[in-house]
Amino acid sequence: MPLNNPEFATMTELAKAYRSRELSPVEVTRLMLERIEKLDPHLRSFVTVTADKALAQARQAEQEMARGEFRGPMHGVPVGLKDLCRTAGIRTTWGTKVLSDYIPDEDATVVRRLADAGAVMLGKLQMTEGAFGAHHPDIPAPLNPWGDEYWSGVSSSGSGVATAAGLCYGAVGTDTGGSIRYPSGANGLTGLKPTWGRVSRHGVLALADSLDHIGPMTRSAADAGAMLGAMAGEDPRDPTSLPTPVPDYLANIDKGMRGPTIGVAPADMDGVCDAATLRVIDEARRVMTELGAKVTEYQLPPSSAAMRNNWGRYCAVETAIAHEATYPSRKDDYGPVLAGLIEAGRRLGATDLMKMHHTRLMFAGDLRKLFEAFDLLLVPVHPFSNPTIERYNRLLRDPQTMNESLRYTAPYNMSGSPTITLPGGFTDTGLPVGFQLVGRHLDEALLVQAGHAFQQVTDWHTRHPQSA
Repeated sequence: MPLNNPEFATMTELAKAYRSRELSPVEVTRLMLERIEKLDPHLRSFVTVTADKALAQARQAEQEMARGEFRGPMHGVPVGLKDLCRTAGIRTTWGTKVLSDYIPDEDATVVRRLADAGAVMLGKLQMTEGAFGAHHPDIPAPLNPWGDEYWSGVSSSGSGVATAAGLCYGAVGTDTGGSIRYPSGANGLTGLKPTWGRVSRHGVLALADSLDHIGPMTRSAADAGAMLGAMAGEDPRDPTSLPTPVPDYLANIDKGMRGPTIGVAPADMDGVCDAATLRVIDEARRVMTELGAKVTEYQLPPSSAAMRNNWGRYCAVETAIAHEATYPSRKDDYGPVLAGLIEAGRRLGATDLMKMHHTRLMFAGDLRKLFEAFDLLLVPVHPFSNPTIERYNRLLRDPQTMNESLRYTAPYNMSGSPTITLPGGFTDTGLPVGFQLVGRHLDEALLVQAGHAFQQVTDWHTRHPQSA
């Protein structure tokens, strides 16, 4: 394989290597399967490996390329699927015991669209129970390839670990309160949470329907744009999918950052975030300024605090709905964290729920006004840089601390806003730290452009864990 370190190539590099015949989809897929067999017994990122399906799709892609047929940037690229995406004839567990033997009879729309784009499906990736904040006690969690004792992020933990460790070139993640952004930050990846409704939720098992976003987790902003382009679009089977055309997210990717205005809110970070997180935000601000963006300060609207405080209860009600068929009838099969969330949702009164909903509408309005002055917002992923697993488990037991950990993520699920998470530095102990850019609804193209511009002059996204 002429390409140096092909296991860590970007999708765009693979596409070029395929066209020049330096690499073939079959040999790249075999490389991934060999790495999964070698490394994943320790990392535990895959629930199910679909080797036969992957090789069949790779052979088809190779035959098409031999005829001069190229479907686009995802053609022949091996990817993984979070194990809440229904896959016909392949087990889909949702990170639970209640669906441990569930085999769907159809593919989720996102799975079908990736296949139509020529992607190669390596298998299904591990996740927290029901896509909430903890893995089921009986299911071993994936291990962060940067350090076994450190948090791998939730809930798209397997998606983050597999992509960072060079076991796939990208993965589908979902995000209800931070579940693309947390594992992207923890594993040194680029994660794109699109506008709510930009990607069809048909066939994707829900945590909370009105908060769930589906998006790519990759090694670069360009790859995130390529993968989103294959996934996005209106779907008649999901009436909440947005009926707007899908742009070519790579068309203006080299436009740079001269012109956009970026807002940053130091008052929302000082005294809240740890030193490594503040260092990453300061560096991102400096780089964006040097690239030509105008970075100015703003104050968050008061409704933002209500979003992180309300998110848990709001999510709980929708989670209780999502589990009606199996909870409480199979209560003993649930782990304590997810069961606790469902119980909270079952207890919440209609009046309290509607008060939170009205505040949610107020925040969406406040954010629209904010985006009249700014094109993007620069925010952390969470207040703390990579915690150890032990520390994260302590955070999980403290509701107030958990609310604070949602400070920079949950509000943008409540508003349905698109965000991109980018690697921006490391802790003193060598763990990756990410940051977010938040955009206007349906402005994913600007997020990809901004992320690409940042990654053209920094190398954080090119660094990989030595254990992989």
